[in-house]
Amino acid sequence: MTAGSAYQCRMDLEEDGSGQADEAGATRAELIAQISALRKEIAALREAAFLRQYERPWRLGAYGLLYGLAFGLGSALGASLLVALVVRFLGSIDFIPILGDWAQQIIEQIQLPPR
Repeated sequence: MTAGSAYQCRMDLEEDGSGQADEAGATRAELIAQISALRKEIAALREAAFLRQYERPWRLGAYGLLYGLAFGLGSALGASLLVALVVRFLGSIDFIPILGDWAQQIIEQIQLPPR
């Protein structure tokens, strides 16, 4: 809200002056109280920790770096665990003729030494 629109809002409230309820059912005093409460809430939001972190770019960068490292490590560990489970599962289905041969070929490919 700009200073001009705040001034216009205040002038609109003063013009009414009757103290009677408007269409929404709020009196002038109630509107002023609501505006005051909104100002307090906005001031509290400015002081909130999640907004203050953007004022410190180094802290925000460090947080982003740590988040990226944790995400990468979690992805690598999760993928390793998933591959190990799939290989174990494929190794246990030898009794199904078609799938057993296919699984054996996959296991042999995984166990080949790198060139």
